[in-house]
Amino acid sequence: MNSTRLETSRLSELALRQRDACAAVALLDQSIALRHRRIALIRYLHAQYLGAPLEVRHHEYVQKIAARLSAEALARIAQAARARLRA
Repeated sequence: MNSTRLETSRLSELALRQRDACAAVALLDQSIALRHRRIALIRYLHAQYLGAPLEVRHHEYVQKIAARLSAEALARIAQAARARLRA
């Protein structure tokens, strides 16, 4: 595994298992840098749930993505985000 994957794995562990809001924002930033769409929305919702300090750029990025998706696609992404919170 390369260092990026190791870092992602470490951040995911912190965000999901330990409910670390800063790790959730770091994952979202990583997704934005890599131009992710679906996973960025999931990570945004997770960061928001954790009360993370989201910035205008985070909101703008996900708004652009969400504007291109159907209501059904958004519902599936929201469902995936909820499932991650229960895991």
